[in-house]
Amino acid sequence: MIKIIFSDMDGTLLDENGNLPQGFDETIAKLKERGVIFAPASGRQYFSLLHVFEKYKNDFLFLAENGTMVMYQGEEIFSSPLTQKDADEVREVTKNLPNILRVYCGKKDAYILKSQDIPKYVDEMKKYYTKYVTVDTFEEVNDIPLKLAYFDVTGHAKENIYQHVQEFNGPLQVVMSSDYWVDVMNATVNKGTAIKKVQEGLAITPDECAAFGDYLNDVQMLQAVTHSFAMANAHPDIKKFAKYETASNADYGVLVGIDRMIEEGLI
Repeated sequence: MIKIIFSDMDGTLLDENGNLPQGFDETIAKLKERGVIFAPASGRQYFSLLHVFEKYKNDFLFLAENGTMVMYQGEEIFSSPLTQKDADEVREVTKNLPNILRVYCGKKDAYILKSQDIPKYVDEMKKYYTKYVTVDTFEEVNDIPLKLAYFDVTGHAKENIYQHVQEFNGPLQVVMSSDYWVDVMNATVNKGTAIKKVQEGLAITPDECAAFGDYLNDVQMLQAVTHSFAMANAHPDIKKFAKYETASNADYGVLVGIDRMIEEGLI
């Protein structure tokens, strides 16, 4: 029987307008009755996830910042930050990239430069980083770096960001979180490794886990569970790693998949 369900947020659980699907609370009530934990797994900041799920802050398990930080009932149960040296080296390479928002993602806050505190960047950033501070320079930040995130407002992050930081792949991990965002993280961490830590800590097997995803940073998450679902709107490469396909995020695919598992007696 499934004991925990991991779900990506943007493009997966949330609809095209960033809203939770209709019937979400009713589905969560069904899971709670059956003793199943729901776990948002996202590139979003922990505080952003708390903002969305305030009423469930003591019920859900949160995989934040693409798995670099896992929180449950207000307690950190796992984290895998960058070293300051690695963070500094990546920032040096990216500091002169034009028309790119840079976000220093720390444990306590997210940080952006005051010079980039403009609507075209901040409106998008607030979707993922609700708790942030503006600084004159990143050198003044006194926080543990979980990851570095970069946003291209044109939707061409692969050309405008990824190609400039791909040299760090190997020593670090560089992932496309969407066509707009690129994340740089510790080489040993992703949503999948975070899930494995959760499985070890809670003595839960992959057979007792399900996951829903839509984009390239969800591959390891789908591989870490037995019951893996790709959204109908998922990147074509993601569907190769999923056992099942469910409806699109616009058609409440996560809830459809959960109902399917309930009907099949998996929950």
